[in-house]
Amino acid sequence: MGKTTLNVGDKIPDVILKFMGPEGLSNIRSRDLFQDKRIAVFGVIAAFGPVCSTVQLPGVVAIADQLLEKGIDGIVCIAVNDPFVMKAWGYHLGVGDKVAMISDYEGGFTEGIGVSIDLSEPFGLGQRSKRYSMVLRDGVVEKLDVEKGVLEFEVSGAETMMQWL
Repeated sequence: MGKTTLNVGDKIPDVILKFMGPEGLSNIRSRDLFQDKRIAVFGVIAAFGPVCSTVQLPGVVAIADQLLEKGIDGIVCIAVNDPFVMKAWGYHLGVGDKVAMISDYEGGFTEGIGVSIDLSEPFGLGQRSKRYSMVLRDGVVEKLDVEKGVLEFEVSGAETMMQWL
């Protein structure tokens, strides 16, 4: 599985991520995305996945304004999916500009924070991310909760994050 999961106080890895914004496709370094900001990050297993699409991301969108009121500067959803799928998924769920839909297209960020998981069997998804929620302050982990099981949804939702902000 690679590196162990990051802990509070650890700096996130500096990798290139992709974002499909109004100006088109762009690369963004993780250090630049999180620099000088306090960001709520939600890691999902798969765009259009059942739990990710019905509960996790819609829950984040529903209370995005409340997260921002609690001192969060921005909200990011990261998945090991391509940037075109991330954009389409965000559009499909009506995310708008409430959540930045970021593609960890090669899984480098996911591997670097220690949440990579092989879901080749039984799902046919290959290398993906465990479901998690995290708060970063200037690229340093302030809080990180990772789901124990693939189908679990206990600690990676926005409601749980609201409890610790």
